[in-house]
Amino acid sequence: MRVPVVVLTGVDRDAVAATAVGLQFDLPGAVSVRHEIDVERSVLRRVVSDVHGLVEEDETGLEHACVSCALREDVLPTLERVARSGRWSTIVAHLPVGAEADQLCHVVAVDSRLARHLRIASVVTALAGPTVVDDLLGDDLLAERGAHTGPDDRRGVGEVGCAMVERADVAVTYGDTDPVALALLRALARPGAEVVAGTEHLDAARATGRLHDHERTLAWTGPALDGPVPPLAGADAALAWRLDLASPHPFHPDRLLDHLEALAGDGHRSRGVFWLPTRPGRALVWDGSGGQLSVGDAHAWASQPPHTRLVATGIGPAPAELRRVFDATLLGPDEASATRWTVGEDGFEPWLGPVRDVA
Repeated sequence: MRVPVVVLTGVDRDAVAATAVGLQFDLPGAVSVRHEIDVERSVLRRVVSDVHGLVEEDETGLEHACVSCALREDVLPTLERVARSGRWSTIVAHLPVGAEADQLCHVVAVDSRLARHLRIASVVTALAGPTVVDDLLGDDLLAERGAHTGPDDRRGVGEVGCAMVERADVAVTYGDTDPVALALLRALARPGAEVVAGTEHLDAARATGRLHDHERTLAWTGPALDGPVPPLAGADAALAWRLDLASPHPFHPDRLLDHLEALAGDGHRSRGVFWLPTRPGRALVWDGSGGQLSVGDAHAWASQPPHTRLVATGIGPAPAELRRVFDATLLGPDEASATRWTVGEDGFEPWLGPVRDVA
């Protein structure tokens, strides 16, 4: 029998801890498996407990302090061992603060041995209610809050927090949460995902069901952004905004460098995929929030036609200039035919490496 796993993530230590406690007490047959990464010592700490108290506590030295090492060396083996023990009906997997759930969910989905014992029931992301907007759209770094997962972790709180909400089956807040913050969460969340105001209202039993669908989550969060992005409805449309910017054309490399700040500016979340005429065979990922941006090489386009698509989300009125800047950054059909893109450099080498394939 496969044991349901509720995966708990977040960027705020207190919000995640409060949610974990609530889940454990609402699910008396559950066990909590909590992991923390001590970056300075390169140590992974594991605490396993249930309603009766501490079950085990241990520390494991990591060759390199990072989430991948933590998953491989202790998180996944512990989850499998706990599931096979048969002692508990549910596992609450409390990941290190700042660690996203995608790697764990992917491994359980593709590893047939683990899948015999574990089932991802839901991914729950916990956020501090009073600071939702600042956390998701601000420019703080995880390292500045002591929530980084490795010595080289320069990710932004907003970048990680937004991605967690987008991947979650349930986003829950801890503490007072105003309507603007809730509207932002619903604008970021996958269609069909739940946004819960207050950990006291989280339905723990429902979280152990079958809320998680790995393929559905990938369709919403993957760089290719498969499928439609529905418009915001009701009161949310007056408090938050979401723009779906799409084109079959690539970005002009020079204009993109000039417009990076405007497209990924302060105060909104943006994510998606784009391509460059200097790298026509590669789908390039765009991931930013709060004025911070990460770009990278996702994969080859393969059978999918190249396209550029960014989804931008924020609060208040949508910025009128964002769509104009997006359109102005695209390479026009006349430019594509009139320009030779056989170049040695395109300006994106620091992020994407050297140009290899050219049009």
